[in-house]
Amino acid sequence: MRIDRGTGWLAHVAEVVTKGTGEVERTADRAQVDVTFEALGAERSEAVSTLNQRISAVEPLLENFEVRSRQLSVHDNWDNNQRAGSRASQQYVIWVSDLDRLDGLLAELVQAEPSWINGPTWTLVDDTEAIREAQKEAVADALRRAEGYASALGRRLGPLLRIGDTEGGHYAPMARSASFEMAGAAGMVDQLNLKAQQITVSASCTAAWSLLD
Repeated sequence: MRIDRGTGWLAHVAEVVTKGTGEVERTADRAQVDVTFEALGAERSEAVSTLNQRISAVEPLLENFEVRSRQLSVHDNWDNNQRAGSRASQQYVIWVSDLDRLDGLLAELVQAEPSWINGPTWTLVDDTEAIREAQKEAVADALRRAEGYASALGRRLGPLLRIGDTEGGHYAPMARSASFEMAGAAGMVDQLNLKAQQITVSASCTAAWSLLD
């Protein structure tokens, strides 16, 4: 709405509302590796003791990496409603920013014979620049669409009235990862081609523009 200067009456302002999307790709610069070690025992204390022995060689490997979490789980095993010993497990979430060291870390983890490894999952250390670039593309896309509608109506596109994010988020990593059981020589890790993948960062917006005569 606007106030007509000649009459003082409120007049309706015609507008066009468009949605825009933008995407940019960046090469991942951080890898996440999830690894779990397990141990069995007749009692919980025995399972935990065995687990501690298994991970005693693992902790020194992680001193130069960012361990995001260590999660311990201890529980009884059951077979036909009868207790059948206990199981203890510890899960690590590890971030690797120096990607040149990733293959070496995976090889050493494999040698430690965990129950499973999942990773790497690829991310960006800082996605600020990529998000802003995607936002610029989204706004430009919305503007192109608005100009197209204005032209189709034989009108001129006026000032931007409002703009906001379209629900759905702006960060969409193409996170390809490898999950493998502990088998084979650790030296074969470098044959898995675990190279840094491309991350797609996207943005979307909804914008309203005024239409001029």
